Amino acid sequence: MGALVEVRDLAKRYGAVAALDGVSLDVSEGEWVSVMGPSGSGKSTLLHLIAGLEAPTSGSVRVAGTDLGGLDPEALAEFRASRVGLVFQRFHMIPYLTVLENVMVAQYLHSAADAREARAALDRVGLADRAGHLPSELSGGERQRACIARALVNHPALLLADEPTGNLDEENENRVVDLLRELRAEGRTILLVTHDPDIGRLAGRRVVLSHGRLLSAHAARETDEEYADEILESLWKDDEAGAPRGVPAHVPDAPGTLARTRGTLDQLAHEGLIERGEGGFRLLAKGRGRARGLVRRHRLAEKLFLENFHVDRDAMQASACEMEHILSPEVTDSICTFLRHPESCPHGKPIPPGRCCPRYVPEPAGEEPRGLRPSGRNPARS
Repeated sequence: MGALVEVRDLAKRYGAVAALDGVSLDVSEGEWVSVMGPSGSGKSTLLHLIAGLEAPTSGSVRVAGTDLGGLDPEALAEFRASRVGLVFQRFHMIPYLTVLENVMVAQYLHSAADAREARAALDRVGLADRAGHLPSELSGGERQRACIARALVNHPALLLADEPTGNLDEENENRVVDLLRELRAEGRTILLVTHDPDIGRLAGRRVVLSHGRLLSAHAARETDEEYADEILESLWKDDEAGAPRGVPAHVPDAPGTLARTRGTLDQLAHEGLIERGEGGFRLLAKGRGRARGLVRRHRLAEKLFLENFHVDRDAMQASACEMEHILSPEVTDSICTFLRHPESCPHGKPIPPGRCCPRYVPEPAGEEPRGLRPSGRNPARS
């Protein structure tokens, strides 16, 4: 599939503050991309620029072959009405219009209002019986689904969603996620900003921003491997804390996500990394080695970024999460030596020693810390 969205060297400054700094990104037709990163990293700014809601300081945005920089305000408004569906965290519904009328406003801006088609869009999101209600008479989850209906009514090529589940309870979050899955299965192109790593993993690709720059981009295969790593790491931490064995506490138990978790657990068991017992799951020797390496890399990275590079905690956490998946054993030992073999991370959690550490004791057979997993990344570049 061709690129529906083409972003090149995109920058946006507000005075002395760089909200975006040289971001380049392609989004293919039919792709679901999640944009993640700490607060202030430029996620919402990127979406606003792709939607043509703001103009960049420099760089370019092309959507479906249209260069947004060449459009005047009237043409930009027409472009948004015909090409882009927008879903915001704060809904932005007109309070004195009914839900049906709010959806029809989007039609009016596009071409001509059609009550039948607007009702069909509401039925699609499960709100046909709420069409005559005012926004104030709807729950937060219902308002968000109404906004999705409004975004879809003109059949846009691109759906842009900014934290669409950020204000929702678990039940409504699951409904919105299920809608997004259906849209992706239909071949819709989705670019979604989220803080929630569980939502982010559902996309085909995850893009991470930090301080206005593109930190990384992962394909679905890599995020699946990272998901397995997180389960192993969580089981390690459960053992470390003396917690009962079972599905790791932080792994989501929501409909749809639970099926993926179970599938990953089954795969880890098949690979001989974990086993299922009466009390749940436990790490086997091979799994302990892999989890041990992940925990070691993560906690060393936290120590390095917070205490030596003096980055803020949000950026430190994002960087540490990246480092745990890409550092080779050799580079990890070099960092450990540079830090003088620390015994604990900034949070006071123990850092498992490596071969370079004076306190290192060889693990039993099969528990050697695992190095870079075969995700296509080059350890020499880490």
